[in-house]
This record gives sequence, structure tokens and C-alpha cells, in this order.
Amino acid sequence: MSLQPANIKDREIKKEILEVIKKWDTIIIHRHERPDPDAIGSQCGLAEIIKNTFPMKQVFTAGSSTGDLSFLAEMNPPVKEDYENALVIVTDTANVKRIDDKNYALGKKWIKIDHHPLDDSYGESEWVNTGASSCSEMIADLWLTFPDELKMNTEAARLLYGGIVGDTNRFLYEATSSYTMQVAAELMKFSFSASALNNRMNVIKPPVAKLMGYVLENFSVSNEGVGHIIITQQTLNQLNIEDKDTNGIVSLPGSIEGVKSWGVFVQQTDRHYRCRLRSKGPIINEIAKQHDGGGHPLASGANARNEDEIDQILDEMKEISKNWTPPKQ
Repeated sequence: MSLQPANIKDREIKKEILEVIKKWDTIIIHRHERPDPDAIGSQCGLAEIIKNTFPMKQVFTAGSSTGDLSFLAEMNPPVKEDYENALVIVTDTANVKRIDDKNYALGKKWIKIDHHPLDDSYGESEWVNTGASSCSEMIADLWLTFPDELKMNTEAARLLYGGIVGDTNRFLYEATSSYTMQVAAELMKFSFSASALNNRMNVIKPPVAKLMGYVLENFSVSNEGVGHIIITQQTLNQLNIEDKDTNGIVSLPGSIEGVKSWGVFVQQTDRHYRCRLRSKGPIINEIAKQHDGGGHPLASGANARNEDEIDQILDEMKEISKNWTPPKQ
């Protein structure tokens, strides 16, 4: 294959990771809590590649149920004893506290594979590529870097394609590069139906459709171009939805004219607010870090104790957004 990854400086760490994988008979792959398609795609896609390449190895996928994303994959969880002589690989997780299933600490050796800005350094081997659109793109890149040593199969290709589609919002986000598109094209050569997968990922439940209407009706935008919506527990109950169902509306405000950055604030059962922050240009991850969060420059998560802290977050977003202008088309 003649593809050249967007970031070729990390070939050494990719080679190191491949050599470590070769040496271990038991491999347990973790990802972050509240998984999205990229977390599941990178975790389970890597597991499929390892199983297909090294059929004698034991490969487990750890973490909570995938819920509404079970059409992508179900977990193959280890038991505690499996960690006694196991390699642990964590994908798509910037910091230790977000790793799903705390038994990861029982592993004998750790590897971190992630595309978020570096928050925590953990693991003896660490591959962080913030230029990648998704962790799934990184796993596909690992295969494309060593195509004679790693064996892709249809299931792995389906999972990794789904992860890329999820984290790029169907190739609409700024992080989508020409290499992202090349990787997606290589994965589409396998015999899964990309259109069927795209359609499945587009499906929304009727209550979520009602939530979309609620968001569009109640969303407000400041003079600085900062939009926000606050969704209380009362609203969730009235619409018969849960916090996890609100994932489907996070990108919706970005289609509203004049919005530069925005926040979706969802009240949790303990009354604090989960904050999903997004931007078309102003850098928001530093704001998220100041409010018990972090993430990408244009897509981050945080937490707010109350509506006063939400107001503080919005004021900080207004400050960085007021002088930002979109690039010329």
C-alpha cells in the first residue's frame, strides 16, 4: 500500500507497540466510560485485528455495556484473574480517571493509544496523535503502516469505519483530513455495507426527535455567537429520555447561523450538570480543563456544580469567541 499517514513521525512508537503485542499471550483492551462510536470502534477494531493476526492469543474487551451502540459491538469481558499476566491497552482515553473498568490497574504492562490532547501520561508505551481524526483512524493507520504483519478483516474494518464516522460527524468536522478519507476508503474495500452502517448510526428514537425540537425551540445565542441549552432533570423526565440519549443532539446547534461555539448542559441525578462544549473555531478545551474536564480544542466535556458555574463557562466562551471570525470559504 502506498498510503502515507498524515503524521509519520510516530512510526517508531507504532513499531514498539506492535512488538509488545507480539510478545503477550493475554491482551485486555479498555476504553473510556460512556463510550461513543470511536471508543468502541477503536477498542473492538483493534481486538479483531489482533485476534485475526494472532489466533492463539486471548483477547478481551473490558468496560460497561455498549447500550444503544450494541449494534457496533458487545464487550468480551475478562475476569479479574485474566489480568495476572496480561497486557492492557487503553484506547481513546485521555486520562486515567475516565478508563472504564478499574481492573485495568491489575495489568502487568500498559499501552495508551489516543488522539486527545495529552492530559495524563500513563503506560510504558504511549502513542498520542492529536492530528488524527479519531482513535479508530489511528488503529487503521497501525494496520496500514504494517500491512504485512497485521491482518485486517471485515469486522475490524466495519468497526473502525464506524468509529471514524462517529468522531468526524460523518466527515464534517475540521479534524477530517485527506488521510482520514484515504483510510476510510481503504476500510470500505472490505465487504461490510458502509451505507447501512451510516444509516444505522443516523437512527434516532422518537423521544430524541422530540428533544431536538425542544433544543431548537429553546436554544439561545449571545451577541458573541455563543449558544447554549440547559436540559434539566424535569425536562428529561417529561420527554422520557436519559442523559445518554442527549448525545444525539450535541452537534445540532452547530447548524444554526451565527453560532461560533456552544454548550449543551444536562443536569444529572445528583443535580450537577454535564457540559458538552463545541466550537467552530475558538479553542474551548482550556476552558473545559478549568471546569473538571478536557478534550479536543473544538470538542470538549466539563462539569458544572450549578447554573452559576454554567454562566461562568458561558462568559469564558464569549470572551474567546467575540473576536473570532470564520475563515473565508
